[in-house]
Amino acid sequence: MAKALEGVRILDMTHVQSGPTCTQLLAWFGADVIKVERPGVGDATRGQLQDIPNVDSLYFTMLNHNKRSVTLNTKHARGKEIFAKLIKHCDVMVENFAPGAIDRMGFPWEKIQEINPRMIYASVKGFGPGPFEDCKVYENVAQCTGGSASTTGELDGFPMVTGAQIGDSGTGLNLALGVVTALFHREKSGLGQRVTCAMQDGVLNLCRVKLRDQQRLAHGPLKEYPQFPNGEFGQATPRAGNASGGGQPGWIVKCKGWETDPDAYIYVITQAVAFPELAKVIGREDWLVDPEWSTPEARLPKLDKVFEEIEKWTKTKTKFEVMDILNPLNVPCGPIISMKELSEDPSLRATGTIVEVDHPERGKYLTVGNPIKLSDSPSDVHRSPLLGEHTDEILAEIGLNDDEIAAAKDEKVV
Repeated sequence: MAKALEGVRILDMTHVQSGPTCTQLLAWFGADVIKVERPGVGDATRGQLQDIPNVDSLYFTMLNHNKRSVTLNTKHARGKEIFAKLIKHCDVMVENFAPGAIDRMGFPWEKIQEINPRMIYASVKGFGPGPFEDCKVYENVAQCTGGSASTTGELDGFPMVTGAQIGDSGTGLNLALGVVTALFHREKSGLGQRVTCAMQDGVLNLCRVKLRDQQRLAHGPLKEYPQFPNGEFGQATPRAGNASGGGQPGWIVKCKGWETDPDAYIYVITQAVAFPELAKVIGREDWLVDPEWSTPEARLPKLDKVFEEIEKWTKTKTKFEVMDILNPLNVPCGPIISMKELSEDPSLRATGTIVEVDHPERGKYLTVGNPIKLSDSPSDVHRSPLLGEHTDEILAEIGLNDDEIAAAKDEKVV
C-alpha cells in the first residue's frame, strides 16, 4: 500500500528536537527524509543523555526514525557543491539552526529559489520578528515566554514548566502541517515558498484558553478558578493548580495507595449533567435536594468542599476501580497513568502508539509511534540511521560517480 507522502524528498538539516519532530512525522507518512549531519559528529543528541556508552542515545533514536543519514561538511567548497545538488534533488528543506545560519552557509532563500524554484524551505525559530528575534531558545524558554509557565503551577506558587514538550515537539508538529500545506499549494502554483514557525508562537497558540481568560478577567473574577470566591485576582490570568480551566470544574484527588504510590490519583470532572450520579455514588444524595448544593452555580464557590467529599470516596478505591465505576455513569475522569504503566499497556502496543524497535547497536527499545492514523496509509516505524549510513547511496542518487564519492571521502567532505 502506497504511503501518503511517498515520492516526496525532504532535505533534513535539523537537529535536537523541534526540527526532527517535524521531519520524523513526514518520514512516518512515507517521505524520503535525508538527514544531513557533520562527518564524525552527527546530530548532537546522538551523544546526549546516553544510557549505553558509545551507542546512539534514546534522545536521538526516538526523534529520527525512518530517515536516511548522509554526512557532509558544508563549510568545504566541495561540500557546498554537493549541498546545492541536494537542494536541487529535494522538494522540501527543513532546518532549525540559529537565525541566519543557512544564509551564512552561503544559501540565502534567493539562492535556494534559483537552484530549485519548487523548493519549500521550512524553519523553526525561537521567536518571530520582534525584540527577541535573535535569541536562542530551548523547550523551557519557549514555555516561559509563550504563556505556559505563567499560567501553570500551584495557586500561590512559582511558575512551572510542563513535562510535555509543547515548545519543541509542539512547534515541530506545526511545522509539519505547514510543510504539507505548502506542498498542496505547490500543486496549484508550481512554486515553493518559505514556511516558518516560532516556538513562542506555538506555545501561545496552545495556551489560547488562558488568553481567553485574560480578556474575561477585565469583566470580573474568573468564577471557575479556585481563587474564587475568597482569593484575589491580579491583572493577569492566574495559576490555577489542577483546575480544569474550562466550564466543567475538575480536580485531581487521591486514590487508594496514595501514601506509597506517587501516581495513585485520578482527575474527576463534576460535569453538571452527570453530577446527580456522582453525588449518589459518593453517598451525598442530600446535595441533590439542598439548594445550597443542587445547582452548578450554588456549588461553584464551594468546589473545594465538593472535591473533599469526592476524595473521601476515591481514597477507598484504586484509580482504575474509580474509573470503572464512574465511566458507566458518564462522569468524566482519568487516572494518573505513569510512564511505566503506559509503556506496559498492551492496547497502546496494538494501536502502534507505542512501538518496539530493534537497533543494530543498542538492541530493542520502546518509542512512540505516529499519533495520526490514516486508514489507507498506515505508518511503519523503522529504526533511526547510523551516522552516515546512507552517504554513498545518496551521493550516487544525486549524480556522483564512484571516483567522485571516493574523492569526497579523501577530502573529508563526507
